Amino acid sequence: MRKALVAGNWKMNGRAEANSELVTQVLAGLDAQVDSDSVDVMVFPPSIFIHQVKGLAGDKIGVGAQNLCEFGDGAFTGELSSGMLVDAGCNAVLIGHSERRSMFGDTDERVAAKVKAALAADLTPVLCLGESLEQRDSGDALEVVAEQFRIATEGLGEEQMARLVIAYEPVWAIGTGRTATPEQAQEVHAHLRSELAKVEAELAAKVRILYGGSCNAKNAAELFAQADIDGGLIGGASLKANDFVAICQAAGAR
Repeated sequence: MRKALVAGNWKMNGRAEANSELVTQVLAGLDAQVDSDSVDVMVFPPSIFIHQVKGLAGDKIGVGAQNLCEFGDGAFTGELSSGMLVDAGCNAVLIGHSERRSMFGDTDERVAAKVKAALAADLTPVLCLGESLEQRDSGDALEVVAEQFRIATEGLGEEQMARLVIAYEPVWAIGTGRTATPEQAQEVHAHLRSELAKVEAELAAKVRILYGGSCNAKNAAELFAQADIDGGLIGGASLKANDFVAICQAAGAR
């Protein structure tokens, strides 16, 4: 069985004192309630806090960035290169989050370039895919996420693809309080795994696919019980230590 992974996306939230309190509480909860052999835990703070959070988390919680520039160092004001993220202590990066796609112009092609930049720097790309409410209601959800996946991974070899983590995040369920039913989520996860199997059957068995879309302490266990859901990309609940630890506990018990 694939080892579960719970990743907390803090989005544009945090202050130094609050971060310290949150990470300290999460670490204590993980030590007391979660079997580290059964679940990996990561957090993705705003870039300005990466160094602080890495220092607090040590080796017990992985730390990643919420975005990266597809270009190397140079005249790109306001951007962060993959090399900078590595220097700051990151081992992963979110790529293609729906907010980056809808608000900041990350096209499928730009997402693909960012995936390649992350892999070249030995960062784990957490590739976010998901459909809008209109696309779901029109019956196009499976094809939309499959096409996003195909574009993002075009030209990658099997070894590179094995280093991916995929996060299915239905856009209509992010920050809305709405959540895909376990059956809806499982259908998309299974479809994405079938896309991986087209490349190589062993690849489909290895790559972790997370659910992200208003996953919380109350619904996590039911979602994680699905065969192809390997954990969660957690938004708001990752800012509440007790809730985040409960989600990690649910993932470890699947």
